[in-house]
Amino acid sequence: MQGPQNLAPTSGAAEHRQGAASRWSARLALLVAAGALALLLTVAGVNSFAVLAVGIAGLGVTAAALWWTLSRRGLVRALAAVLALLVPTAVLLAYATVGLLWAVLSTLALWTVAALIGRAALAMSVRHRRPWQHATPPPRSPYLVMNPRSGGGKVGRFDLVAKARALGAEVAVLDPEHHQDVAELARRAVAEGADLLGVAGGDGTQALVAGVAAEHGVPFVVIAAGTRNHFAMDLGLDRDDPSSCLDALTDGVELRVDLGLIGDRVFVNTASFGAYAVVVQSPAYRDDKVRTILRELPDLLTHQAGPRLTVRAGHVAIDAPQGVLISNNPYQLGDAAGVGRRPRLDSGELGVLGISVDNAAQAAGLLRGQYARGLTTLAVAEVEVDADSPDVPVGVDGEALRLPAPVVCRVLPGALRVRVPRERPGVPDAKPAVDWRALGRLAFAPRAGTPPSEVPAR
Repeated sequence: MQGPQNLAPTSGAAEHRQGAASRWSARLALLVAAGALALLLTVAGVNSFAVLAVGIAGLGVTAAALWWTLSRRGLVRALAAVLALLVPTAVLLAYATVGLLWAVLSTLALWTVAALIGRAALAMSVRHRRPWQHATPPPRSPYLVMNPRSGGGKVGRFDLVAKARALGAEVAVLDPEHHQDVAELARRAVAEGADLLGVAGGDGTQALVAGVAAEHGVPFVVIAAGTRNHFAMDLGLDRDDPSSCLDALTDGVELRVDLGLIGDRVFVNTASFGAYAVVVQSPAYRDDKVRTILRELPDLLTHQAGPRLTVRAGHVAIDAPQGVLISNNPYQLGDAAGVGRRPRLDSGELGVLGISVDNAAQAAGLLRGQYARGLTTLAVAEVEVDADSPDVPVGVDGEALRLPAPVVCRVLPGALRVRVPRERPGVPDAKPAVDWRALGRLAFAPRAGTPPSEVPAR
């Protein structure tokens, strides 16, 4: 069962000051945005619309050229790559020739500042929910699995084995030369009395042992010793110093988070289908990633190779997407700083991101971001991915697998007890995407408006 949520406590006076600050920030954002437009109109006059049209057209042609670069081979690919480089240069030279380059760059700078202020205003206008956490006694018999090769050797570099054993943990160090069933190691440890499981390794290993911890109801510790450590990042752990994660053994608090389930396998981050999942199956991918991708992508993007997928999520169906990413809780979109970050791990929903691009025009349409026709974003409890082949290539938390079709993904709300250090960096508050209409409503809202909405964060 998913644990209760806490709202960050704020006094009435503090809420009033925050509301006033968000309204004035929204007004400032609109003022700066208006200044950006006014600057362009003042300098370029009636040619302002032509300036905008040239810039938008240049972006569209560049996006189309990039599509041709990825989806074609030989001479067409080479010409498309050259075009993708030449078009932005030509647009900038055109602006410089008519003496408008400084005005265009200044307008873009002002618009960027307005967007940043606007995002801050929208973020201030909401109350952030904090996950429920509670103190629990330190474990008596912790059991940790450590992969010495993960993260380029972080286990050895940070002396994690000795530090964990000094804190009373039993540590199983994996042998890189021989495959070991880490889930079986974890089950055996629980049968022998372990009251906490943990992993210093990649997210794939984290998921396998986390599944055993959830199955037996024991807490789980994440030690950020992998390469990317997405799960650790979204738990707010220190990824720069994996040894700090061991503080959870002595001075920790417990959270409840969701797990994803693909078939009968647990995942903590993502399950990916489509072009990327097929490419990583190639034996050559590990040794030469770029060349393998460029060789495989043209046939995959044009549906000449790979399975044809059909995704069903609730009442929505996605036919023949080139890529599908299913995540344990939705990822944050509309924020360059938040790409690859999940504001919550306890929403009780899977995130679904589907991309369907069949031609250069649709590739250019992706410039609209989350509003693009070829982009589908959903939050659901269950997803089914079917294919026109008996099995489907899947990338699950970085592991390349093939699963029988159809593949069903579900969320397991609050399934995992995670023990984290009491003192940890934490996760930045989620910031909403810039919505100019919402900014307008906020800027001119009455002082005593409706209560602020709630957005999740840790």
